[in-house]
Order: sequence, then structure tokens, then C-alpha cells
Amino acid sequence: MSKLKKITVQGNEITILKKGQDDFVSLTDMLKAKDGDFFISDWLRNRNTVEFLGIWESVNNPAFNYGEFATIKSRAGLNNYKISVKEWEKKTNAIGLKATAGRYGGTYAHIDIAFEFGMWISAEFKVYLIKEFKRLKEEESHRLNLEWNFQRTLSKVNYKIHTDAIKERLIPDELSNKQTSIIYANEADVLNMALFGKTAKQWRDENPHKKGNIRDEASIHQLVVLSNMESINAMLIHQNILQKERLIQLNELAISQMKSLVANINLNKLK
Repeated sequence: MSKLKKITVQGNEITILKKGQDDFVSLTDMLKAKDGDFFISDWLRNRNTVEFLGIWESVNNPAFNYGEFATIKSRAGLNNYKISVKEWEKKTNAIGLKATAGRYGGTYAHIDIAFEFGMWISAEFKVYLIKEFKRLKEEESHRLNLEWNFQRTLSKVNYKIHTDAIKERLIPDELSNKQTSIIYANEADVLNMALFGKTAKQWRDENPHKKGNIRDEASIHQLVVLSNMESINAMLIHQNILQKERLIQLNELAISQMKSLVANINLNKLK
């Protein structure tokens, strides 16, 4: 890893390293913002964390060791089970988490995973992390004269994880492209209904003169919640939870997280 960058999130300096085209964020630095005793190994032993990491690796890592992952997943959450980042890397051949030594040593995570870890610090911390990462990327794009769209970047963080879960679990074989696109759109509207209270078509019918779609008009608060919902819905799909039940759970999640975010006066000042 190279090309060191620093951002400050709620008074905590967070290191970002570039590896190829990908940004890796120091979870070790992020952990300083967590109240009370909390360790990365605590996060890594959680079953929801393991499921998310497994889905992320399956999408992004063709060399992922599914056999070892299945063993880890079966033991995740048990009181007597713990696993370190180095063990996770070695056993599963994972690429999303890295334990490094040396001057900038610590645990680093791909930005997708770092955003997820931010929720374990707090919803407020995650929003500020995204805000500062947005500022950094906009500065980089301006300096290099490159286009960088914040809404598109945040919206796609868990998009591939979500669509791959749909493809693997919900789409039977031998359907046409048109038929599969209907399933993808239907699942996208599950998230739209849970968060916005309307489908993409309903929004277009209500806003015929606006360009883009319902998500292009979303606030930073809504985009953060949408990103969370995509990863959670992917896990619920893998758990074979019926769509009706998933919609209820996702709506409860959206209400809870939006209340937490909009109640914070400082967060409401973010643009």
C-alpha cells in the first residue's frame, strides 16, 4: 500500500492508504472514537459481520476460500470463538481486510467495509466519515481534473453485494434478461418503499419534470441509511427471509436510523 492520506473525523485522525485504485481506511484509527472497551476482534466475531464480509469477498475476490469461510461462519457469534484479522486473511484468502506492520501498521479495510465498520462506532461517526471521505475525493478529483460523483459513489458501496444476493438466491435459471431485470427492480423498490415510502415509478409519476431518479434526490442521511439497508437486505436474502418480512424489518431499520441521524443538529448542517 502507498499514497498515504489523512482525514479528521470528530477529532480523530484517520489514515487512508491507496492500493491500486482502491482506498483502504485504518480501522485501528477509527476505533479511537469508540466509547468503552471495544476491539476489532469483537466486531469480527459477530455473525452479521462475518456474513457481510463473506458476501463482499464473494463479489470482489475470485480467490476467496469458501470452505474456510463456511467453517468460520458456523462458529461466528459463539461465546468461545474469536478470530483475528490475520487469521481471517490467512484462512479465507480475504482481500478486504489487511493487518499491516511497520510505520503505518494496524488494521485496514476497503472503503466499503470501513463504512460498515463506521456504524459500529456510531451512526453519527459514519456520516462524518463519509463527509470527510467525500471532501478528500472531491479535492483529489479537482486536482487531477477527474469527475467524481458523491451520490453515485455512496449509492454503489453495497449495490453489487445487494444485486449478487438477488442473483444467487432469488433468480431461477433460464429466465430472460427482461424477466431478471423485473426481479432486480422489484427488490430495489423494496428498499425504496422501506426508506422513501414509494416506488421508483410512483416517484417518477409525481415528479415528471425532474431528471434522474428517486435516489438522485436523496439526502446524505438517506444515502447512508440506503447503503446500510442494501447490505442488510443482502444478508436477509441469504437467510431466505420472505420479501414481506424483509420489508417490515428494513422499514423499522430505516425509521430507527433516520431518527438517530436527523435528531443530531450537527449532522443536519452537513451538505
